[in-house]
Amino acid sequence: MSTPTGPASGLPVRMPRPRQPGRHRKPEPVAAPEGAPALVLAVPGTPGPDTRSLAEEAVSIARSELPGLDAQIGYVDGDDAEFPSLGAVLARAAADRTARAAARQEEGAETPARRDDDGPVAVVVPLLAGPDSALMRRIRQAVMDSRTAAELTDVLGPHPLLAEALHVRLSEAGLARADRARLFTVATAADGIILATVGGEEAVQAAGITGMLLAARLAVPVLAAALDIDGSVTRAADQLRGSGSAQLALAPYLIGPEVADGLLKAAADEAGCSAAEALGSYPAIGKLALSQYASALGITLQNQSAGAR
Repeated sequence: MSTPTGPASGLPVRMPRPRQPGRHRKPEPVAAPEGAPALVLAVPGTPGPDTRSLAEEAVSIARSELPGLDAQIGYVDGDDAEFPSLGAVLARAAADRTARAAARQEEGAETPARRDDDGPVAVVVPLLAGPDSALMRRIRQAVMDSRTAAELTDVLGPHPLLAEALHVRLSEAGLARADRARLFTVATAADGIILATVGGEEAVQAAGITGMLLAARLAVPVLAAALDIDGSVTRAADQLRGSGSAQLALAPYLIGPEVADGLLKAAADEAGCSAAEALGSYPAIGKLALSQYASALGITLQNQSAGAR
């Protein structure tokens, strides 16, 4: 029997082990700072259930990576309560900040300005893998028209995580091996990849960077082409075949909503090859959106692999 001063009868007692600092100790999870601006995902294209599901998956991943994050979705072409426009979402974020400030005043909070009173009400992250000047102009205009203190980030790519996502989409379609190190072949694996994007020559140049990373992963040549430039896909296909590639595949360097229906199929038919699916709700999309948000605010994320560029 134990006494207040120690064990009785010499029986051992399990004592709690002191927590030791060091490299094996799990780091404390990073959370969004109190009053941090909202992350507003700017979603292009025609709003619909599929687009909403994709965007919701992206913000869900961002929230899981940064607990306490206020993540919202604004549609570039939205105009109602179901698919709110980017401007409406930013106006609501500004109204929420005003309401918080008023509540603090009523509670007798101290008057010095807090971080959320000084910085942006929101950080707008375009749901775009690569640059598209026409879409970025529209997003920038929507931010300006909202008359809110919102900050607009760059697009999500280029980034190694997008090369990984492209590889996965190609392997899912049976157009690439899932792992170069494995000693097996895929009969339909492509020996030349057309990296399809939208946004003109600027987008082609940016996609080429991710294309080099993809080529290193697959050990096959990769050429970028713009779906919105006449003949771009055909020229890329001819160049790949001229250099010895016999079985081509089209890999969309696109998240999905930014490309018109049927455009990818038409491009694959034009090149005479099969196509993988767009990047869609691949987990890297949400992580990269959060990375852009964190960079804009100077927040250091616990998982640096998403933020490294």
